[in-house]
Amino acid sequence: MSTAVDSVDSIDSALQGRSILDSKAPPGPLADKWDNHKFSVKLVNPANKRRFKILVVGTGLAGASAAASLAELGYKVEAFTFHDSPRRAHSIAAQGGINAAKNYRNDGDSVWRLFYDTIKGGDYRSREANVYRLAQVSLDIIDQCAAQGVPFAREYGGLLANRSFGGAQVSRTFYARGQTGQQLLLGAYQALAAQIAAGGVTLHNRADVLDIVTKDGEACGIVARDLLTGEVRAHSGHAVVLATGGYGNVYYLSTNAMNCNVTAAWRAHRRGAAFANPCYSQIHPTCIPAGDEFQSKLTLMSESLRNDGRIWVPRSMDETRPAADIDDAGRYYFLEEKYPAFGNLVPRDVASRNAKTVVDQGLGVGPLRNGVYLDFADVIARDGEQVVREKYGNLFDMYERITGEDPYKSPMRIYPAIHYTMGGLWVDYNLMTNVAGLYALGECNFSDHGANRLGASALMQGLADGYFVLPYTIGDYLAPRLGSDPVPTDDPVFVEAVSEAADRTRSWLSVRGTQSVDYYHRELGKLVWEYCGMARSRTGLEKALSEIPALREEFRANVKVLGSADGTNQALEQVNRVDDFMELAELKARDALHREESCGGHFREEHQTPEGEALRDDENFAYVAAWQWQGPQQPQALIKEQLSFDNVELTQRSYK
Repeated sequence: MSTAVDSVDSIDSALQGRSILDSKAPPGPLADKWDNHKFSVKLVNPANKRRFKILVVGTGLAGASAAASLAELGYKVEAFTFHDSPRRAHSIAAQGGINAAKNYRNDGDSVWRLFYDTIKGGDYRSREANVYRLAQVSLDIIDQCAAQGVPFAREYGGLLANRSFGGAQVSRTFYARGQTGQQLLLGAYQALAAQIAAGGVTLHNRADVLDIVTKDGEACGIVARDLLTGEVRAHSGHAVVLATGGYGNVYYLSTNAMNCNVTAAWRAHRRGAAFANPCYSQIHPTCIPAGDEFQSKLTLMSESLRNDGRIWVPRSMDETRPAADIDDAGRYYFLEEKYPAFGNLVPRDVASRNAKTVVDQGLGVGPLRNGVYLDFADVIARDGEQVVREKYGNLFDMYERITGEDPYKSPMRIYPAIHYTMGGLWVDYNLMTNVAGLYALGECNFSDHGANRLGASALMQGLADGYFVLPYTIGDYLAPRLGSDPVPTDDPVFVEAVSEAADRTRSWLSVRGTQSVDYYHRELGKLVWEYCGMARSRTGLEKALSEIPALREEFRANVKVLGSADGTNQALEQVNRVDDFMELAELKARDALHREESCGGHFREEHQTPEGEALRDDENFAYVAAWQWQGPQQPQALIKEQLSFDNVELTQRSYK
């Protein structure tokens, strides 16, 4: 990776003369693009599908649904997860719901409105064609999952229930109490398990993917390490599908599971896949505040709680009374006062920045004064405790177990935390990266959410990509390759890749430093959160671009990894991942520095409206910033995909 970038001029010099990416979005009216595209792509007939082998890395919602769907079509599929079971994928942690434009509440929803809300919520930094397709496919996802037996909440009469999420004025979110991700993953897992039993899918669990293998510019396989034996092996296929989630753990403290990592995607980047918009990270406004600096994970409290909970802080920074003793005159309902049209259901980036603002003003609550209140007293008084318990009981129980505070009697304390990443591997309309044969699904790619994801849309995108998009589009790549065999694993490209991965893994054991992997991960997280978190500035980002490379060099020279490579070694797993986070963090800061505007989750302090809202620069930055690997000692080169908006008008977002 590159050395520190000393000035913005050195960044600019790396950006000159680069080509523009082709999204391959089909022509024609927006509403007809997907249907026309499905007809125009090449097909593989049923008898020939069994002649192709597809490798699917990751078994969360996107990966499990893709593997199951491809196998059901007749393809030979090999699926890889570093978990002991696909059911442990991080998709299981999603709580609040999944969006779909069913309009069951007859409140004015439509495919167009879901499309518009998603484009606007992403601050006009996403591709129109992909977002409209997502809104269209959302209708089919609910039918698919209900048919699988996913226990969505229902109204008294039996119809599927909906609730509201941020950034929308309609109720379009389907849910299963506070465990929607778990129930959807069980549905996808049972479809995957059926194909495993039928022989269509070969599952490799406890397999940690360390590299992507390419030959003649096309993806042909992967290298994975068996986490139980330590064996490093190659796997070959006609196409490789990455569904490995996001990179939020670059911040160390996040709502992600601690094993979530960027390694598969980053190794693909180093093999030629462009990495798009790495500075776009989502801060979730309702998480339990950190209790001390040694905490290793943060806990999400579902956005659905903002349906009924009211967010406030005391108006006086000298307030010491318990929350229940403070009357309305002493309470600052800052979201309701600033955004009366949306109130507490503004998008996540807006809610998070406002929470940060009041805490920075000294109005925070809790022992460390690092939170705001989420208060349910009004809804309990209005509807009764039992109704609230039926809606949110498991979330309230989780909060009480973690904090020792009863949210039925006193307000929750919440504060924003890293939750999701909108950046990722660049993909075209077919979900293929710029490396032929390499696909990226779900949070692993950048495609649908722009600079800010609306709540309940991650599950929608993961299942849309896996169930309904990739099964159509992958045939367009495979059909011309009928009759070709996968590259054999004794080919020099595989032999070299296996040797590099094994040597890289074992080399960490010889460093014999003095500090743990966890120590360096935490230090990296502090840097990224401080300078590339909820608010960024030129000064801070330039400092990050000086300090991150220095930390990386110290890490590589002084990290301590005990044990051996011949068996289970969690420190050895972690050190590879943190090394990739170190490189990603530098690119993330560089991307944030080059984007001289504020949009969605990317908030540059120099670019804001007089009211403190994000101020875009559509003339100069209405593009996807995709970064191309240039080598370990060179900064990545910027390739632009210009975004065109033919169906929505670019305006300053307003939720007032």
